[in-house]
Amino acid sequence: MEERLQKYMASCGVASRRKCEDIILEGRVEVNGIKIKELGTKIISGEDIIKVDGNIIEPEENKIYILLNKPKGYVCTAKDEKDRKTILDLVKVKERIYPIGRLDMDTSGIIILTNDGEICNKIIHPKFEKIKTYKAKVKGTIKKDHIELFKKGIDIGDYITAPATLEILKISKDTSEIIIKIHEGKNRQVRRMCKSIGHAVIDLDRISIGNITKNDLKLGEWRYLTKKEIDYITKI
Repeated sequence: MEERLQKYMASCGVASRRKCEDIILEGRVEVNGIKIKELGTKIISGEDIIKVDGNIIEPEENKIYILLNKPKGYVCTAKDEKDRKTILDLVKVKERIYPIGRLDMDTSGIIILTNDGEICNKIIHPKFEKIKTYKAKVKGTIKKDHIELFKKGIDIGDYITAPATLEILKISKDTSEIIIKIHEGKNRQVRRMCKSIGHAVIDLDRISIGNITKNDLKLGEWRYLTKKEIDYITKI
């Protein structure tokens, strides 16, 4: 049965389907010895030989789903050109896995890693409305007026965010502790939203993705998702 090349690559755990499209366009994929740079290419699993960066790929038989509580100081990539620490330094498994979405190097919190390229879109795409919840400490005093601003969406310069939720936890002399809930995932979005209302982020931690929470998972620790959690992210 024919299927699109990028879908096959995702099923092999190469990356998400969208990232696989980028890999094809970069000329890193061969089908039966021929370099492919077109997204419309179709292949037949079990008959065609597909290579990525010179290595033959095959479908992953065992799909795994991991939740990591990322500490600060790690980048969310499989490899880093600047030789910085990556989250894969913390998760040692035999399967070839990659993170779904990203957290900034200076942000801590939970992130999902998997070899299932089909579920990536279900977690990060806004249309599926997986709410990401962050706990933040910011400079200055957050006011109740800011809650209404978040409900309307925040202008972060090149983009107006979708409506978000802001909850005030604690107000101190020079800082505020807040909870922010968003269902988008723009680059450094939470930090940019806070900066736009005049409150720079001091500390940022993602505490949940939808109904998946870290609970007692300590910084740097990871666990496999439960069956209930896997059903939640795969059966949409």
